[in-house]
This record gives sequence, C-alpha cells and structure tokens, in this order.
Amino acid sequence: MKHLKILLLLLCVASCAPIYVNHDYEKSVDFSEYKTYNFFTDIHSGLSALDEKRLIAALDAKLTAMGFQKTENASFLIDIKSDEFQENSRNTVGVGLGGGNRGIGGGISIGIPIGQANVNKRIVVEFVDDSKMGLFWQATSESGFKPNEKPEKREAKFVAIVDKMLENFPSETNK
Repeated sequence: MKHLKILLLLLCVASCAPIYVNHDYEKSVDFSEYKTYNFFTDIHSGLSALDEKRLIAALDAKLTAMGFQKTENASFLIDIKSDEFQENSRNTVGVGLGGGNRGIGGGISIGIPIGQANVNKRIVVEFVDDSKMGLFWQATSESGFKPNEKPEKREAKFVAIVDKMLENFPSETNK
C-alpha cells in the first residue's frame, strides 16, 4: 500500500511539473568498467541539507537498483550542483486602445502579466573518475520548484528527477 501511495504521488508530481533533462558524456568511456560509486565528501550542492539528503537517497536507491555498489574505494565519484532561477510568467492579458478618423488611426497595446514568476531548479549530477579521465558523464535537469512543498512531495520530486536523469545511463552507444 505504501508503494502504491508513493507511485501515485510520483505520477502526480511528474505529470504536474515537467522535468527536462540533458545528458552529456565522454564518448571514449567504457562504461562497463564502472561498478562502484560514492559521493564527493565536500559536495556544495546549493540545496538545503534536507533536500540534499533526499537527492542522495534517491541516487543511492536508483544506482543500487541498476546494479552499482556504494563503496569507500569507488570506481567513480558523484558531484551534485544546483541553482534556482525565476522564469517570467507567460500568461498575460492584452489591453488595447485605439482610435481613428478619416483613414488615420493609432493605437496602444500593452500586456499585463498574470500570476507570479515561476521558480525553477536546475540540478547537475556529475560522474567523475579521478584516476583516469575526470568528468565522464553529466546530467542536467530543470523543473518547477515550489519552496513550500511538503517533505513527501519533495522526496517524490527528487525520485522523479533521478529516474529521468538516469534513464539513459550508461549512454545508448556504450551499453
């Protein structure tokens, strides 16, 4: 029952606010060499401490489900960065005023924004191999963010973001 609630909550969050993800990777990497992971000890994610824990827990769960193992002597390390930005409201009401006489006319029109600016969060997850080539895989997500959401919704949002980020890892050409 608990899993059903989480799944429904995840679907609701995912359907309400789209998550856009871009991937980039080093094309010469042999992804089959990487079986273990860990996180950098000095992550400055830009997230609150609680949100950082939620994101790390979601990454741990997804990577473990994919067959990776978290160890102290890992084959790659994970770094997390994030920032927030505001997107202007795209909803406007147009107001116009015009007039004319005998073939001569003029008018003024303005758009009045409706609602508040949308707050979006950009999260960057990087996989780094310090022993060989450094950064070899990166995913950047952008999605709507509501600072006053309940912890359950925040957790579900981070699970959805991680699922979307890792859906094509490793890259299609290197599987």
